[in-house]
Amino acid sequence: MDLAALRFYIAPGKKPVIAAGMPWYMALFGRDSLITSYQCCFIAPDIAFNTLRNLANLQGNEYNYFKDEEPGKILHELRFGEKTLLGKKPYSPYFGSADTCQLFLILLHEVFKWTGNKEFVNEFKGPALKALYWIDNFGDMDGDGYVEYKKRSKEGLDNHCWKDSGTSMIFSDSRLAEAPIATVEFQGYIYDAKIRLAELAEEVWDDPSFAEELRNQAKELKRRFNRDFWIEDRGGYFALGLDKNKEKIDSMTSNMGHLLWSGIVEDDRAGIIVKQLMSRDLYNGWGIRTLSSHDRGYNPIEYHNGTVWPHDNSLIAEGFIKYGYRDEANRIITNLLEASQYFDSRFPEVFAGYQRTEVDFPVSYPTSSIPQAWAAGASMLFLRLILGLEPDRKSQSIKIDPYLPQVIEDICVENIRLFNKKFSVFAGKGRSEIKLSE
Repeated sequence: MDLAALRFYIAPGKKPVIAAGMPWYMALFGRDSLITSYQCCFIAPDIAFNTLRNLANLQGNEYNYFKDEEPGKILHELRFGEKTLLGKKPYSPYFGSADTCQLFLILLHEVFKWTGNKEFVNEFKGPALKALYWIDNFGDMDGDGYVEYKKRSKEGLDNHCWKDSGTSMIFSDSRLAEAPIATVEFQGYIYDAKIRLAELAEEVWDDPSFAEELRNQAKELKRRFNRDFWIEDRGGYFALGLDKNKEKIDSMTSNMGHLLWSGIVEDDRAGIIVKQLMSRDLYNGWGIRTLSSHDRGYNPIEYHNGTVWPHDNSLIAEGFIKYGYRDEANRIITNLLEASQYFDSRFPEVFAGYQRTEVDFPVSYPTSSIPQAWAAGASMLFLRLILGLEPDRKSQSIKIDPYLPQVIEDICVENIRLFNKKFSVFAGKGRSEIKLSE
């Protein structure tokens, strides 16, 4: 219902898209809509279709420093307020995100994964290659192989990552990092995007040499990344990013959980990252905080420096499962479901990071949006994760590998649209079932 409430039309005759959140973000946001579409792709692929079409139609095509625009870039947000229409604000659209191109490619592959729709993927070959060109050229500002950002617009955002508040890029001693900044999760998204794009090149565009080139690039990125972003102190973890001097931004954050989601972490380090994220420093009993309580900049009610975000936790939970940590993923899911009972059985955008042993209920964040798109989408992704749902394009069917948390007796999901069919799945203690719906 929250996702339905956020649907709106950016222009007459266009397909509806999902606004980022109410009341502050009733607009098209590139990152938010892409991640929400990913979370819901298995159960509502039309959201992804509409998101990709609208974002491709608004893809950057020129150099415009006022809007932080470059050719091939996917927008950050689109607004229609008076100052924007008068040219005093850059949101027509504004392009201050350095991860939307990666997420665009990830979602395009996810659509193919769940629908097998080659015609749709072919429709987006041009925008996909433009997004890839932005990543490899404009995104990598200094040629070091990593995507970084630095705002050019005087009216733009200082930070072009999902933690886009002005104080989010901090060292463990609370010093602000200076741009250009190569945020850690960007590199994981690049790795994932190139692996996924290689599959599209091979299976849809019949270009095996391009696929091999992309896989080789991803392999080399993974090798260099695990060397350049790793910090041995405090038991081992990945830096938040690299600053303008290539110094590691050494705060310990939830961002490194996105690396598990992308698959860029070497196997022998995955367990270390899971342990760090589930430690008391980062895990408050309801979910994973954005910043460790041992870092000087920690504040349980600062937007990106100590709060808990359901969408953040949903991507991390999928990353845990990819590396075989299903018990830990279920703990995140269970605790967040418990937290949702204090918000009318909904996930808010964000809530405070106070330790559960200190405050026996999740403390509301003062200006949290509810409904909020990727918070609502988190519930859909959690559903897929505990059911272990995966598409099987060869058999044009669906696979199920349920691993239910103890608090859930059974689950039934009806009318999952996949490969022009409808499936219903059931999972309970000791048995599971898949049925083709009429």
